[in-house]
Amino acid sequence: MLRIITSILVFLIISCSEKNQEVPIKQPIAIVVHGGAGTILKKNMSDEKEKKYKSKLEEALRAGYQVLQNGGTSLDAVEQTIIILEDSPLFNAGKGAVFTHDERNELDASIMEGSNLKAGAVAGVTHIKNPIRAARAVMEKSEHVLLAREGAEQFALLQKLDTVSPTYFFTEKRAKSLKRAKKEEKFGTVGCVALDQNGNIAAGTSTGGMTNKKWGRIGDSPIIGAGTYANNSTCGISSTGSGEYFIRTVAAYQVSSLLENHNYDLKKAMYKVIHEKIGAIGGDGGMIGIDKNSNISMEFNTPGMYRAYVNKYGEKEILLYEE
Repeated sequence: MLRIITSILVFLIISCSEKNQEVPIKQPIAIVVHGGAGTILKKNMSDEKEKKYKSKLEEALRAGYQVLQNGGTSLDAVEQTIIILEDSPLFNAGKGAVFTHDERNELDASIMEGSNLKAGAVAGVTHIKNPIRAARAVMEKSEHVLLAREGAEQFALLQKLDTVSPTYFFTEKRAKSLKRAKKEEKFGTVGCVALDQNGNIAAGTSTGGMTNKKWGRIGDSPIIGAGTYANNSTCGISSTGSGEYFIRTVAAYQVSSLLENHNYDLKKAMYKVIHEKIGAIGGDGGMIGIDKNSNISMEFNTPGMYRAYVNKYGEKEILLYEE
């Protein structure tokens, strides 16, 4: 009898101890991606072309979300998502980069980690296959934030990143857009924001810049605080559009500041920056974001923006046009 009572007491003590142990609370994961904002109209889009864009956005989204589902980091999710978009000729990043006035392809990218505010970026590179990988290498393997042109490419070689001949970036579509300087070819920058189960936010952006750009022009995509920003205390942001305006308004950081200092929610903050700040001075474009509570927002002042997300409830949506 004494042995039975002792066993019961031991069981109760262990049970109570297990109940009192803190169980880690996992943050609901979320991911959002964009493929650029601009004159994206249903009437100008064939069914076949629309299917291609939606399919590639879904592929990229699925890859990043799978990283998060498997317990991976938001940083890995952002990188994997953007790599898929960089490898596609559909978007103005990596393989599909637009041409400069001198008929070259000059690529920019940045990435930022919200847990420690570390960031990395490259600008004006012409041989790096996946600029987002180079941006991450700058963040993790150098003491710098932004490397440009030949220096960035020398660094990429040291890191054994994949490099290609500049001819790799040639696509007939982009060559024709340069010759005709089509207005609708402005969009195509890609970006991703993700939040992992540990509550860490990461954001990244990659682009070929603007068609027919001159004099080594660099836009907002590689500029931390303009094109990309991430802070676990507030949100992560990736921008797309007329880069000069996003730089002048420090757009991505300004959203974070409105959350931190003015008690805005993410949707309200992004609306203010896109419509009341950037729009007010003549700029156009959009941005995607996730806040620290896994809420997603996508805002733009153009006729459309390639965008997709999986929210904290596991709901997925892929959108192209203004809703």
